Amino acid sequence: MTRIVYKIVPASLWRSARESGVFEGAPVDLADGYIHFSTANQVKETAARHFGGQTDLLLVAVDADSLGEKLLFEASRGGDLFPHLYAPLAVSAVIWEKPLPLGADGAHVFPELEA
Repeated sequence: MTRIVYKIVPASLWRSARESGVFEGAPVDLADGYIHFSTANQVKETAARHFGGQTDLLLVAVDADSLGEKLLFEASRGGDLFPHLYAPLAVSAVIWEKPLPLGADGAHVFPELEA
């Protein structure tokens, strides 16, 4: 079974990553020195806290096992362990990407997620 981690990313940044084959990170990732990911159990709260009201976002599902030892699970929000990638993300590790639209209530509408 494939372990999956999720990245919320502006569509414009992801288009550039697809063209180059590598995602270097969003501005917050570059500032922190690693690419922020979330697990299936964390990603909805991540969206609410850090992407509230934002449109034109994608949810990118990534094969965690393909990222190797550069993917570390580290304590963050409330002591929960969040996946952090200390390397650029090869687009080849992506399982799928889907739009992350806003619903009528202003919250993002998520596709079905795998843990």
